[in-house]
Amino acid sequence: MIRDLYNVRAVGPEPGPTPLTPDEEKRSRATLFTELGNAIADHGWTRFPAHSPEERRRLVAVGRMLSEHWGLPVTVEAEDECAMRLSVAGHALSA
Repeated sequence: MIRDLYNVRAVGPEPGPTPLTPDEEKRSRATLFTELGNAIADHGWTRFPAHSPEERRRLVAVGRMLSEHWGLPVTVEAEDECAMRLSVAGHALSA
């Protein structure tokens, strides 16, 4: 059975993510600081998804914040195109 579709239009590509407001950015970094900091404190490293350049920059900033807070260098490295790895010295190569 064939159905006719009336008033149907092709939809263009969806717009990308909207940038966060300064307040949202601050809250996002504070949450990441707490959650990722706890994971790193427990295991020495953690992995977190980062699909966009903005998310990667945010994780690098959180890594700097953790370094300043702990007085230890926290490295932030791209594992692949979808994930970043944050670790403290001595845990950079362990799995």
